Amino acid sequence: MMARATPAVALDGVSYRYPGTDAGVADISMTIEAGELVVCIGPSGCGKTTLLRLVAGFLKPDAGVIRLNGEDVSEVPTRTRECGVVFQAYALFPHMRVWENVAYPLRVRDIPLDERRRRANDMLELVGLSGLHDRLPAQLSGGQQQRVALARALIFHPRALLLDEPLSALDAATRVAMRDEIRRIQRRQNLASLLITHDQDEALSLADRVVVLRDGRLVQSASPQEIYDTPVDAFVANFVGRANLLDAQVVDAQTVDTPIGRLATLPHGRAIGSTLRLLVRPERIEPAAPAAGENVFPAQVLRDRFYGATRQIEVAAGNGRLEIETAARDHFANVRVPRDAIQFLRNQ
Repeated sequence: MMARATPAVALDGVSYRYPGTDAGVADISMTIEAGELVVCIGPSGCGKTTLLRLVAGFLKPDAGVIRLNGEDVSEVPTRTRECGVVFQAYALFPHMRVWENVAYPLRVRDIPLDERRRRANDMLELVGLSGLHDRLPAQLSGGQQQRVALARALIFHPRALLLDEPLSALDAATRVAMRDEIRRIQRRQNLASLLITHDQDEALSLADRVVVLRDGRLVQSASPQEIYDTPVDAFVANFVGRANLLDAQVVDAQTVDTPIGRLATLPHGRAIGSTLRLLVRPERIEPAAPAAGENVFPAQVLRDRFYGATRQIEVAAGNGRLEIETAARDHFANVRVPRDAIQFLRNQ
């Protein structure tokens, strides 16, 4: 049997609490493989940036071990860890030309001037900024400044790339373009990368794996599709995307009672009479014809918002409410909930 490769980044039981507060992270264990992009999401104050600062070395853990390529770096200074970091505000030197900003990590490593300039120009070409090497940061757009910051983080061949809300200051169109650019460069460099964001679309579209934090603890770590399709609990379901969460009581092996009515489900194995939480994503609910059918319920439209390709509709059904996302244009008075759209969530 082949030995498993050592993860590029590994955290084992890492905890940190800011002095005099309850804020921080607790007992975080996770890995990032070479070439893998892990995106960390969660509510404000959940510990996302703290996690990144611990990996970078700006903070030292109170407990646990941080390893880079198998080496324990828990007590190693930031500079020695050799992590490339891109900050939310880019932190470019305003008096330095673009190439000088990019080459700065080489300057502090005493790399000769000619070598610094050559490598900076090569990196600027990689990020699509050829010809702008002599400009000052103030002469660049937000997206161009972000590329400079990315080039600077990559120029010394870091062991890992750490990005703290790197796209939040950009307009919507530039942000989407830069998602693809970061992914292209990260894959080309085969870098283990950790990206912090509050943008769920960004997380789902960029990540190989999504890590969800809540109150400083890791709640779920999985592929974007698994995070969305099979969240471990109601918190993840409600945080990632839009969600219909229904309280339910088990009637039998394939039936539950809910506020919207009795639902036929896939076989679930829960005890008769037990209570549980269900998830139904809005896009899985279908406008239905009046004819009777399984899991079809009369529905009264309470709100109808048109977004071009889709409509987001809130309806009253039974004693509950449902949110629906549909491309259908016609009026409807019934909705259908397919059996395979009903997910059983872990009790919290």
